[in-house]
Amino acid sequence: MTLQQRLAQGDEAALAECYTALGPLVRRHVARLVPGHAVDDVVQLVFLEVWRSCRRYDPERGLEPWVLAIARKRAIDQVRAEARHSRRAAPLSDGAAVPDAARVPDAAPAVDIACDVRTALAGLPGPQRQAIVLAHFGQLTQREIADRLAIPLGTVKARTTRGLRRMKELL
Repeated sequence: MTLQQRLAQGDEAALAECYTALGPLVRRHVARLVPGHAVDDVVQLVFLEVWRSCRRYDPERGLEPWVLAIARKRAIDQVRAEARHSRRAAPLSDGAAVPDAARVPDAAPAVDIACDVRTALAGLPGPQRQAIVLAHFGQLTQREIADRLAIPLGTVKARTTRGLRRMKELL
């Protein structure tokens, strides 16, 4: 039985293996999105959610993209929570102007773009989507992707190029 199948059945040992295999990847991904002080908390939340939702996981789909999608969602939640907290923590009195450094950028455009990218990724064939997710969200080199998937480097390059061209059309 594969790791994916065992995880979908709620096997605790499979969760430990998943953490060992994907923990560093998730940490790198989350570190790009949240402040350094929050990385450990977000990684913990990711694997807690993996465990809580493991019965909903379809073992026929890729484990890495599923976990990375959870990581992205928890990172966005963290950034939004910190933005809300910073707005509440520093109330302005007497109608004072907000200094540029204290303004929190609106996350809505970034969230809209992320949704568009997710939709475009979903429109790609599985092998192209997998190569792009591992490269961009997993921060793996093309050589690392080839090794991980046990496919030739040229195949990874072709899948990535075709997938990015297709995404450009979709976006």
